Amino acid sequence: MVLLSGGMDSCVCAALAARDHQAAAVHVSYGQRTEERERRSFESICDRLEIRDRLLVRNEALRAIGGSALTDPTIAVPEDHGVGASLPAVGIPVTYVPFRNAHFLAVAVSWAEVLGAEKVYIGAVEPDSSGYPDCRPEYYRAFNEVVKVGTKDGTIRVVTPLIAMHKHEIVTLGLELGAPFDLTWSCYQREDRACGVCDSCVLRRRAFRDAGAEDPISYAEAAARLS
Repeated sequence: MVLLSGGMDSCVCAALAARDHQAAAVHVSYGQRTEERERRSFESICDRLEIRDRLLVRNEALRAIGGSALTDPTIAVPEDHGVGASLPAVGIPVTYVPFRNAHFLAVAVSWAEVLGAEKVYIGAVEPDSSGYPDCRPEYYRAFNEVVKVGTKDGTIRVVTPLIAMHKHEIVTLGLELGAPFDLTWSCYQREDRACGVCDSCVLRRRAFRDAGAEDPISYAEAAARLS
């Protein structure tokens, strides 16, 4: 079982899962700004990796709760027009969706019980990330305790193969696996062409640059001129 948002990290997780197992993939739409584009990426990645068992779920709660720039259109998505500079390291950014990964994992673990899957892959990353609290190793250690006591057999494990990796290392791994980066979508705020200046785009562009690889997706013209 792999949670597949359609982004770069989840795509590498899906490639790992498809390499080692008969994989199934879960995608959760939650009213985020780019939900239609992310869903298309999910379907395309599954097609390329030949993942046939798929579950698409819509979560209405996270949009209703709000509190994030990804789900509330009145909160602006932060932009970094100096792509080479460091992103802010203090505080949790407004792109954090409150306790989002718990919602996603609940769906995936429930389906894993039904299918008899023993592992749930999620592409959480702690280094070189936006600092979301539900991407920390201790979060997944605690969540696995909940899964152990809250499922019938207690044998399902949430696995985070990328959590200690730097973004450029994830790019390198993905290239080795043949992960379809050309089908992924990382941008927080646009669906036609990636903006190149939101936190997620900046982290992605820097990762490909540091890996010495070319990012196969295109960016908005103004962003493409940034160094």
